[in-house]
Amino acid sequence: MARLVGYARVSHREQNEARQMVALRKEGIEESNIYLDKQSGKDFNRTQYRKMLQSLQGGDVIFIQSIDCLRIHRRS
Repeated sequence: MARLVGYARVSHREQNEARQMVALRKEGIEESNIYLDKQSGKDFNRTQYRKMLQSLQGGDVIFIQSIDCLRIHRRS
């Protein structure tokens, strides 16, 4: 069954992710399906981002509030 999955990222631990989290919850995404990283956007060695990608199943829909959090991944 398809799931709604959310991803949020802020650049620094001091930054507040509340705006992104509110938007994801408004989409009806369950807390257990929201992934949050608090680290720089200069690379994609992000723990929660990788965890989200590995959890995806066919038909899942990903919501990302801020486009700068996105990176296209192609599986071989």
